[in-house]
Amino acid sequence: MAENVKVAVRVRPFNDREKQRKATLIIDMKGNSTYIKNPEDLKAEPRSFAFDYSYWSHDEFKESSSGYLEPTGSRYADQRTVFDDLGRGVLDNAWKGYNCSLFAYGQTGSGKSYSMVGYGNNKGIVPIFCEELFKGVEDKKATAGENEEYQVTLSMLEIYNEQVRDLLNPKSIAQKGGLKVRQHPSKGFYVESLVSCPVSSYNDIENRISEGTRNRTVAATNMNATSSRAHTIVAITFVQKTPNETGQSMTRTSVVNLVDLAGSERAESTGATGDRLKEGSAINQSLSTLGNVIKALADLSMGNKKTVVPYRDSVLTKLLQNALGGNSKTIMIAALSPADINFDETLSTLRFADRAKAIKTTATVNESPTDKLIRELREENARLMELLKSGGITLEQLQASGGAIGQNPNQESSEEVEEMKKAMEEELRKNQEEIENMKKTWQERLSEQETANKGNVDAERKKQEEKKVIPHFWNLHEDPALTAMIVHFAREGTSKIGNKNASPPAEITISGLSIQKQHGVVTNKGGVVKIKSVDGKILVNGAKITKETELHHNDRVLFGPNHLYVFHHPQDEAKNVKEGKVTETPTYDTAQQEIAKKAGFMDKTGKSEDDLILQEDVIQMLPMVNEADAMSAELDKKVKFELALVSPQARGLKEGKTEVMVKIRNLESGNEWLWDRNKFINRKFLMQEMYQNYVEGADDWDVPREKDPFWEDADVEVLIGTVHVHLMSLSHKLDIEETLTVTNYQGKENGHIEIEVMPCTTKGGPLGEDDFLDDPKELVGKELNFKFKINFGRGLPSNMRQSCCKFKFYLDNQYSSTAFVDGMNPEYKFEKLFKFSKCTSELVDYLMDSVAVIEVWGKQKDSSQKGGATLGADTKQLMAREKSNLFGLSNYEEEQAKLKKLGDNKPAPVKKAAAKPADNNKDNGVIIPVPPPPAADKKQTDQQINTYKKQADDANQRAKAAEQRAASSESTVSDLRSLLNQKKRGGNDTITIAELEAMLGGGGRTSSNAAQKEHMGDQASKACSIQ
Repeated sequence: MAENVKVAVRVRPFNDREKQRKATLIIDMKGNSTYIKNPEDLKAEPRSFAFDYSYWSHDEFKESSSGYLEPTGSRYADQRTVFDDLGRGVLDNAWKGYNCSLFAYGQTGSGKSYSMVGYGNNKGIVPIFCEELFKGVEDKKATAGENEEYQVTLSMLEIYNEQVRDLLNPKSIAQKGGLKVRQHPSKGFYVESLVSCPVSSYNDIENRISEGTRNRTVAATNMNATSSRAHTIVAITFVQKTPNETGQSMTRTSVVNLVDLAGSERAESTGATGDRLKEGSAINQSLSTLGNVIKALADLSMGNKKTVVPYRDSVLTKLLQNALGGNSKTIMIAALSPADINFDETLSTLRFADRAKAIKTTATVNESPTDKLIRELREENARLMELLKSGGITLEQLQASGGAIGQNPNQESSEEVEEMKKAMEEELRKNQEEIENMKKTWQERLSEQETANKGNVDAERKKQEEKKVIPHFWNLHEDPALTAMIVHFAREGTSKIGNKNASPPAEITISGLSIQKQHGVVTNKGGVVKIKSVDGKILVNGAKITKETELHHNDRVLFGPNHLYVFHHPQDEAKNVKEGKVTETPTYDTAQQEIAKKAGFMDKTGKSEDDLILQEDVIQMLPMVNEADAMSAELDKKVKFELALVSPQARGLKEGKTEVMVKIRNLESGNEWLWDRNKFINRKFLMQEMYQNYVEGADDWDVPREKDPFWEDADVEVLIGTVHVHLMSLSHKLDIEETLTVTNYQGKENGHIEIEVMPCTTKGGPLGEDDFLDDPKELVGKELNFKFKINFGRGLPSNMRQSCCKFKFYLDNQYSSTAFVDGMNPEYKFEKLFKFSKCTSELVDYLMDSVAVIEVWGKQKDSSQKGGATLGADTKQLMAREKSNLFGLSNYEEEQAKLKKLGDNKPAPVKKAAAKPADNNKDNGVIIPVPPPPAADKKQTDQQINTYKKQADDANQRAKAAEQRAASSESTVSDLRSLLNQKKRGGNDTITIAELEAMLGGGGRTSSNAAQKEHMGDQASKACSIQ
């Protein structure tokens, strides 16, 4: 009988970040209903959703002496409550022989892992389920007959970037392309060669899961993968062999899938609108397909029988086909953030869960006579052997026998036939293995597994003992589950730090991005541990080290751009405890904050909420930009990445928040582009895919430049700068004619444009002399027509081959734009007639108080390379030359000496020849680099940071001064026109010097053009000049 998927939602407490930002609670729960408020309208009626369970775990709890979070009020749902409602049902169904699945869904950091795994004494569903399962097995064994047997096996896999990794088999993790997914005619999709380990206790399961997590951490580091974008599936197979009433041996099998899905960040949050490669990444394919599958299944349950369910569109949905729409009892728990800053993500999660509750599955008990199972497997093997011997394999036979999927029935080639044979041979091997396992006693299988694991168990036990007495490094990871999974010991004497290609092998081997053969050295002499850099970059407590540095307990050490560790010194720790010193254990977030602070970005004193949000964005983007830069260097892509803080005014907005963007610069041509956060993150995923293929040794790791995430076309428009046109004169029906400075996001002048705004008749003719208005409010209810002209540009950057101007006026949804015009001094010759038949008070207020922002956009040159300075130089050399330009020749020579040593550290990437975008442009100024380029000492670094800060402050002050001068200019124009109006009405056409001086501020000021310019600003309207 079909039954609906059970769906539960659970809201967590505020985290430190949300508390710091004084986040607003937007989630409420009553009974099984969940309510969410829109933070932009908290007084409006909240949206409501109904689920099987709504768990309130936000407040009304306290931590007991044992560390368990226990309720202090009736609302709080603790870990045991969640297990009793959800996990207990999974356990009962497993004993009955049903397949079960439990999904955890939600955005990164929403609390999925806490519900599934938990921490300390706050055990989640998985550990409690395993403990209870083995308790039940032990109880059964106590009264079991001779032919009764209870078997538990475990497998653990990860799906990342549409590739499957067996986390219990480290050798398979490095397999190019991951493990194959195949389809069995009756059992559905499965992973070829996936290891399934026999386990006899919860301790065994815990050890295996820890082993898998450790392997996952190493793989993510080596491949520079983003762990929050990976799905993890732990499958527990529970087999009961018991005699029935007639004495016949029966086998009852239950497969329990415990699925921790990747962070459910919306596609808009990780995509890049308008980017040519926005659909290129496979990183989110599984999660987006899961959403499509759930929607299709929900449509089916509503009676739409024509709906096709796209299981085959992703690896995840293939493997979870049974759980989602087949033979399984399924539960989903959706984790919610309570904070207003996560409103969009939380609402998306609630909608996803709401669709999921409509899905129906039909679970059946998996029970058959043991002899029958063995006979069926033997018959299947005989059939496969016959097919292989005959060689006459068709696609229909392949599909019937469970071969590889995704073949094109119209293109049966020799390669496809070979693939079919491999699929059949794998099926044959798998069936034979099942037959052998059925013949063996469970104790025999356990003994074999224990023998195989003995070496690993002994090594792990020894490592745990050594950690108590030997100083060591343990890893920090953005995913708490992957933290402290990698340990490197600083043993007595000297330990070299290097990558796997070091010869002789390094005592501390770190594989991954930008780790050199001779990266650094650690010395331990009598418990005093020191570290120094050789050929690689090392940061200690956020600062780059340039000489041997002593390490202390809980120091933070960064190797390369993203290998973050904490130094643990047992003797130091004991000494601190004895002296009463308290040292907090570092976290990934605090370590990244420290790095950002040393780079000059973390100063929370007196900061507004917007400033704190900006700093958080910088902290998040900082390691990502460093990784992208390091990947560019290793893959020799000849581009450099830097953070840029861009104000709303520089983006063409009157007000808003400063945004963190990424500047990408082609080191050969000098061309530059600004990517917004979404575009950069999407491109970074693609860069990681490319780097992963490179590390795996794929011949086709490089791609044509139109698919290359590091390459940007010179035709992509870049914002040269903006111009602000004050419109108060127009509200008086006066002409505006100005030559205005084009200013980029750094406050740097990038040329000028001439504009005119001319009030006119409906047909565009000139107005009469008496049509001007003394009071702009007189416009309300009356007609206003004017021409907006952009005549020409002068002195635009020399690397721009074409440019255009765009702007929106008042309530326009679409941009008005000039055509693209060639050259540094373009003649735009743009004119547009605006007509307002009846002016509203809002329009008049807009004219009086607002500005029209003209955005100047350009397309960069894509000509030949700069020439001898860059020809033949690789990315690392080009980056070193940039540093030499900033810090002088001596530093350049030092970098060149290092580069010479680096020459043999990495195999040069072999890639297809591809034309590179190039240009004769020079660098358009320095933005705030992240982190600052290495300096000879801390003093020099501080000076450089202060210089950058001063540049940013100066640019901000210049912008404010320009605004004030323009406002003063408009006020003076208004006063002058009022005076003229009074004179004309009185029949007088003369203005005295004294009257002008009084209006302009007195003090015997000269009326020369120079004095006018000084008073009214460089951008004063020409219409304001008194001739």
